[in-house]
Amino acid sequence: MEKTSFALWKRLETFYATKSLANCLVLKQRIFMFFMNKCELLRDYISQFITLLNDLKNVEVQIDDEDQAMLL
Repeated sequence: MEKTSFALWKRLETFYATKSLANCLVLKQRIFMFFMNKCELLRDYISQFITLLNDLKNVEVQIDDEDQAMLL
């Protein structure tokens, strides 16, 4: 229902980029349950993994390099 692209973008940010506890928990669950499928390409898996890390970074959740390596 938004009339401008700026208003639409701000509305989407309130839904998907909020720093709420629920959003942080969902993102953490996604990264801890993330695994590579048998027929998936390694580059696609790593790309999705980096996207998850960036999503966590956007809501100010930091994961140490050592923990990232273990999760990968």
